[in-house]
Amino acid sequence: MAKLWDKGYELDAVVERFTVGRDHILDRELIPADAMASIAHARMLARVGIIPDGEAAAIERELRTIAADALRREIAIERADEDGHTVIEARLIERLGDAGKKVHTGRSRNDQVTAATRLYTRAALLDISNAGRRLVELLLRRAQEEARTVMPGRTHLQIAMLSTFGLWLASWAEQLLDDLELLAAVADLNDRSPLGSAASYGTPLPLDREFVADLLGFRGIQNNVLAVQHSRGVLDGRIAEALAGVSTTLGRMAQDLIIFSLPEIGYVRLPEDLCSGSSIMPQKRNPDILELLRARAGTVDGYATQCRNVVRSLPSGYNRDLQDTKEPLMRALAAVEESLIVSETLVSRLTPDRDRMRGALNSEVFATDYAYRLVEEGVPFREAYRRAAAEYRDQAMPDPDEALDRRRSTGTPGTLNLEAARDRLAAVGTRSQAIANRHDAAVAALLGEGVTLRPQSE
Repeated sequence: MAKLWDKGYELDAVVERFTVGRDHILDRELIPADAMASIAHARMLARVGIIPDGEAAAIERELRTIAADALRREIAIERADEDGHTVIEARLIERLGDAGKKVHTGRSRNDQVTAATRLYTRAALLDISNAGRRLVELLLRRAQEEARTVMPGRTHLQIAMLSTFGLWLASWAEQLLDDLELLAAVADLNDRSPLGSAASYGTPLPLDREFVADLLGFRGIQNNVLAVQHSRGVLDGRIAEALAGVSTTLGRMAQDLIIFSLPEIGYVRLPEDLCSGSSIMPQKRNPDILELLRARAGTVDGYATQCRNVVRSLPSGYNRDLQDTKEPLMRALAAVEESLIVSETLVSRLTPDRDRMRGALNSEVFATDYAYRLVEEGVPFREAYRRAAAEYRDQAMPDPDEALDRRRSTGTPGTLNLEAARDRLAAVGTRSQAIANRHDAAVAALLGEGVTLRPQSE
């Protein structure tokens, strides 16, 4: 099979192995998105009179078949093929002859791979947003259920002040909302069509970039053709950074649960079927799911760092270095989606031991409460602080429920104000749905009803 850049000579085998890297493996995931973008490009070429309507229709029919085959994982890409673009074009030429040779008119592999990656990423980010919102909804629901479940709050891992399990659950819901809002921002940056930028400088053909963007369900074009190539690895890195934020939140939540589930503490219990065992110690039930969520945070952050390091000193225009941002982006997308799904299972089946939580309360938890009682009696805070430090151990421990009722400020353990988080969640959902509506309509129009851009899991 001839390479897209074929000029009549063969590439050294060692160089070919090095330059192709893992593209022949990664592009198996991108073929449906690549086919979809190619359909839009072919329709545009026909619309502006560069290829006949009949040839565009034939190209579209074959590209739909290619996408369907790829979704069933029935298309192989060999290292000699270099990438998915070559396989797609070779099949078009095999089935359609000269018509297949025309599909690449007016574009480069550079904007072709960028378009496919953005479509694939858009689909993945929609799935991640859905999974993230489900987890937030679950955390808020469980926070409501545990709003009166008192427990010690900690700083520096030491006993600090009165808290509730509901406050703990809602805190992670709101942190995830921060992460999802940042993810929505990079999803907007991703949601622009790069097609027509070619290798960085456009082409002398009358291409209708806006028409292609509309067909593909993008919110518009990325205007400057040179900026398209400049943004490729940068955007990959920004998406990976936003994904790393989600993963970091999940990892920190997992760290808390590792501590909370220690037998010596016992605030929560993990279901037996979510824990593995030891190969040598028969009594062990290991919180592997939590430990791996914690580890994934570093892994995903590493993917973001890899993208940043690739682009940090690149000169203007396309450079082959950008090939090395594709895999970390795709790995970050997969890792975070999986982590969110696993976290939803975990949170839904977490069992709090309310008696252990309440039983862990002691006079230390209420030292600050004692200081503020003195303040309410007119004692200056600094003096009240010193007196509390000396006297709190001699005071009777107050009733935790009465102490909880005294916390009336918004967002405190006694007044969780979950509606504010629910309003934010709805806003994130509205932003995501707007992209989803355009995405789903474009996929249905170009590839067919019920088609997805992400191949079946292997």
